[in-house]
Amino acid sequence: MSKTYPTGATTAVKLRIAREQAGLSQGQVAKMLHLHRPSISEIEAGRRKVSTDELAEFARIYGVSVSWLVNTDTGKENANQYRIELAARELAKLKQEDLDRVLQLLSAMRTEESTNT
Repeated sequence: MSKTYPTGATTAVKLRIAREQAGLSQGQVAKMLHLHRPSISEIEAGRRKVSTDELAEFARIYGVSVSWLVNTDTGKENANQYRIELAARELAKLKQEDLDRVLQLLSAMRTEESTNT
């Protein structure tokens, strides 16, 4: 029998953000997990408990760790680290020429920022 965890606001929000960043709808995730779409909605709203098996599946589908999903430390440093990891995952999906353009844009933004300060 698998243990269940209350989703809590933080985990629920992280599940929604991770799903959106994975480019998946609630319906798509529900199909993958053999659940009904309203179940995903309830989980993301923090109104439904999630089993350890479900958490592991969410993490696998979204490409995040279970510990990140259940970690309630919402400090700014952790939030920024997640955003950086999320950006890195998205950048890894780009074609080489698109990645080069993004890197040029980042360089231009840093240059502009340093001249404005």
